[in-house]
Amino acid sequence: MNQERMYQVLRGPHISEKSTVIADEANQVAFKVARNATKREIKAAVETLFEVEVRDVRVANVNGKRKNFGRIQGRRPDWKKAYVALEQGHELDFIGGVE
Repeated sequence: MNQERMYQVLRGPHISEKSTVIADEANQVAFKVARNATKREIKAAVETLFEVEVRDVRVANVNGKRKNFGRIQGRRPDWKKAYVALEQGHELDFIGGVE
């Protein structure tokens, strides 16, 4: 996989209450990824860009929410989320600890 595709696959980290819990308890990281990304592409991109070993990748398709803007109804776009489990001894920290 070329370098450009790696940056297209990983859109960014998904930081939420659930993702911080799984990061602490299960050594997993959540990412927003491209809708057409495969598990193999996600694994290769994370291993190459962050220099860690990936044990497992699970993906979830998230449906966009319906929103009302006054009398106009709209919809947020659908997106894909990947839960990446890291091997023992490997760690990713996006937030950075406050000492």
